[in-house]
Amino acid sequence: MREALFIKKNKDRWLKNQQEPPESPDELAQSFTQLVDDLAYAKTFYPSGKTTRYLNKQASDMYLSIYQNRKEASSRLGYFWKYELPLVIYKHRNTILFAFVLFTTFFLLAFFVAARDPEIANNFFGDNYVQKTLDNIADGNPFGIYETGNPVLSWLGIMINNIRVAFLMFVSGIFCGVPTMYKLAETGAMIGIFDQLFAAKGLGIQFWLVVFVHGTLEITAIILAGASGFVLGKSFLFPGTKRRIEAFREGARDGVKIMVGIMPAFIIAAFFEGLFTRLYNNLSWLTTFLTTASVLFVIWYFIIYPIQLARGRRTIAGEGARGYA
Repeated sequence: MREALFIKKNKDRWLKNQQEPPESPDELAQSFTQLVDDLAYAKTFYPSGKTTRYLNKQASDMYLSIYQNRKEASSRLGYFWKYELPLVIYKHRNTILFAFVLFTTFFLLAFFVAARDPEIANNFFGDNYVQKTLDNIADGNPFGIYETGNPVLSWLGIMINNIRVAFLMFVSGIFCGVPTMYKLAETGAMIGIFDQLFAAKGLGIQFWLVVFVHGTLEITAIILAGASGFVLGKSFLFPGTKRRIEAFREGARDGVKIMVGIMPAFIIAAFFEGLFTRLYNNLSWLTTFLTTASVLFVIWYFIIYPIQLARGRRTIAGEGARGYA
């Protein structure tokens, strides 16, 4: 077989190994075996060709990924946070954008509807909660609701509840994503109505500075939990060129990665809500700093970094492809 024909026949598979490395051990072993066979063939018939050098490098890289990456659990977790989660975020960026738009749409709708009909707040939160909030506003301590209760117990209770809701949003994605969509829309509407309670009293800016001490991470995690449910449902409904069961397994795996990835966000957000949000009167500089730091982190880790990482991988793959083309 001529070298050009050999390249044409196998080029797509080699590029796929570079751009989308196999994730499961079985797929990795199969790809490595095929690559070694290709390398043996190339060494036999094109010993001094570019193809042989390219395949030798790719086989070496894959070998190292199999045998040298047997690290401790801490290293594996580091790899997950540094590479796996951001790349999954980038892979499903359109689905995440859909979840964000859905959440924001119902937030805005509820905000403006509540401005016209204040009774909506009572229907969502209950008369006692709304009245307590209005009393706090009248007393000059608008966010006093966050100062009640034991800080540690509040932290644990909020964390457990948020994680429970997130897992329900993920798992219910199997039902065509409809329950996930409903819960995400409901959460957006609830926050929009809550915001309107304060905005109507001229406290709109304070709402963002205080509530988003914990709300930045919490809402980001909720949106990503909704997106994970959509990923699960979409993989089953629209398998594309893959077999439905294979697409579903891949969607479930990616959804679980997103869910694992947002657990620290829920833990930290609940910690902030239980222990720091209540300090908005005495240590306003601290709460403002936490809000700003959270916003910057979310923008960098969930938006900028995944794009940079994905572009870097494509650049490396392109340089490798030019090496044997």
